[in-house]
Amino acid sequence: MTLIKSISGIRGTIGGKVGDGLSPVDVVRFTAAYATQIKATSQSAVNKIVVGRDARISGEMVNQLVTGTLLGMGFDVVNIGLATTPTTELAVTMENASGGIILTASHNPKQWNALKLLNEKGEFLNAAEGENVLKIAADESFEFVDVDHIGKLIYNDTYTAKHIESVLSLDLVDVQAIRNAGFTVAVDCVNSVGGVVIPQLLEALGVNTIHKLYCEPNGHFPHNPEPLPEHLTEIAGLMRNEKADVGFVVDPDVDRLAIICEDGSMFGEEYTLVSVADYVLQHTPGNTVSNLSSTRALRDITNKYGCKYTAAAVGEVNVVTAMKATQAVIGGEGNGGVIYPASHYGRDALVGIALFLTMLAKDGRKVSEIRKSYPEYYISKNKIELTPAIDVDQILTIIKQKHSQYDVNDIDGVKIDFPTGWVHLRKSNTEPIIRIYSEAATAAEADKFAKDIIDQIKVISGM
Repeated sequence: MTLIKSISGIRGTIGGKVGDGLSPVDVVRFTAAYATQIKATSQSAVNKIVVGRDARISGEMVNQLVTGTLLGMGFDVVNIGLATTPTTELAVTMENASGGIILTASHNPKQWNALKLLNEKGEFLNAAEGENVLKIAADESFEFVDVDHIGKLIYNDTYTAKHIESVLSLDLVDVQAIRNAGFTVAVDCVNSVGGVVIPQLLEALGVNTIHKLYCEPNGHFPHNPEPLPEHLTEIAGLMRNEKADVGFVVDPDVDRLAIICEDGSMFGEEYTLVSVADYVLQHTPGNTVSNLSSTRALRDITNKYGCKYTAAAVGEVNVVTAMKATQAVIGGEGNGGVIYPASHYGRDALVGIALFLTMLAKDGRKVSEIRKSYPEYYISKNKIELTPAIDVDQILTIIKQKHSQYDVNDIDGVKIDFPTGWVHLRKSNTEPIIRIYSEAATAAEADKFAKDIIDQIKVISGM
């Protein structure tokens, strides 16, 4: 059993002893700690918290625990039911709530669940706030209200429709152009909440022919839910058989978007943000941001429009902070996470789909042709499973020293910029692993960069 406590939220496997997994006791403890933090920091005049969840098997159980705890802490709870992460983020601001909790373990397998914690802006807690939640939980320094001050439970299932309406109202989304294009679209929603939301969005955008793959929101993921090429063989075949114009794949909470070309080839998750940014910058030139582990192609596209690119530490909250500081018009993460401030400061696959379809409708080229127009880079994504005996900080320090002759960035792990590529290694916030990402002009070169670093880590750690 695994329980990971970080500023990104509380993530763990369901079951096990208290403190070993995401047990009911742990859910209550961390929810109460979050509520205590919100009471101390929220500027909202409304004592209200929004709760939404993906379609995981454990979702209803965790939902009952979270909702009951928040009521016991004196908060009114707006339960929006099955909802995407970006839908829940928008609901917080639309409700003028004090905060929100999203019950989702994102791309993790079905045995996982998590509490993603939002502030009154519908954005993730910052590092200091997250650390304080962990401290409150560890100390159990929270207090439940008496019977006369228990909160009220409010059900509101209208926010998916409101989210879709907000996407359609964006200036750069052209519903008529999409409708006129007569697209055939295939989708894989991994049997989670995207299976409800994405077909509704496509219909609202004027897409008449939708081929659905795994759109039953039952939480039984038919393949690894992380939208990586090796997990997407079925939709690739569907694209070819049905002669679809484009395919879209989302993760269980619909904040990541992968695109499939008309010939069944992968557009590349890294290039989701690149393509959407290209379209946005054509019409609204401005700055861009992505994290250190994202492709250089976004920097290249940004430079093409005479604008400034900034790299941020990994983590949505860090990207958002950098976007606000630089007044970026588009940003996100190379995992298919598009953040478009004209909508809201959160990764949103619905926004990504609407902007991409508008670009596709107006461009006139096939998806594969658009992909070939971008700078060609290859990213190799690897990981090393951690054991308690591995000292990650020591490994990072030694790796940094060994490569001091190169440009080394240590704001988040260690990123080494070689003349022909880069390697970024960091401890994951969500899994017990070290992630090793590398990029170069060829796949073989990117793999070699990663292999060399992995070999060095194994020597240092004695693996």
